Amino acid sequence: MAKTPAPSATNLAHGGETRRDFLYLATGVVGAVGVAASVWPFIHQMNPSASVLALASTDVDLSRIEEGQSITVLWRGKPVFVRHRTPSEITEAEDADFNSLPDPQSDMERVKRREWLILVGVCTHLGCVPLSHRGDYQGWFCPCHGSHYDTSGRIRKGPAPANLAVPEYVFLDETTVRIG
Repeated sequence: MAKTPAPSATNLAHGGETRRDFLYLATGVVGAVGVAASVWPFIHQMNPSASVLALASTDVDLSRIEEGQSITVLWRGKPVFVRHRTPSEITEAEDADFNSLPDPQSDMERVKRREWLILVGVCTHLGCVPLSHRGDYQGWFCPCHGSHYDTSGRIRKGPAPANLAVPEYVFLDETTVRIG
């Protein structure tokens, strides 16, 4: 019967590690890096494209909107109404008895600055685009089914079940707002 050689002094000095242990470890590291490099393109393709990221927010220059004027901008494929309200429109919106409305919400809950109203311009009934400065309350009117919204975008009359939605937005400065 052959005897196994005794471990050399160099193997024992390094805690019993051998060249084979190093090769296993090195092979494992190279394999892990290879798997990560081959999986990365699949993970990266799930990120939103540049065109989607561009639609994520829209900056609007408010300096060109006169008092009493309303403009429509496109955000995430939807129309957004930006309205520079007059003092009478603000007073009318604030004085309304919002508790009696179909979707009760005060004007202060819907605006960040009293003179600026920003709404998603999609009727909450069937998704039509309401007309500005129309209807019984001089806010918005949806001609498709007769929904009337006031100067705060709240449903006042008609089949729509809810107020016009208020998107996320932030004022960057006195003349610029970022929607989204």
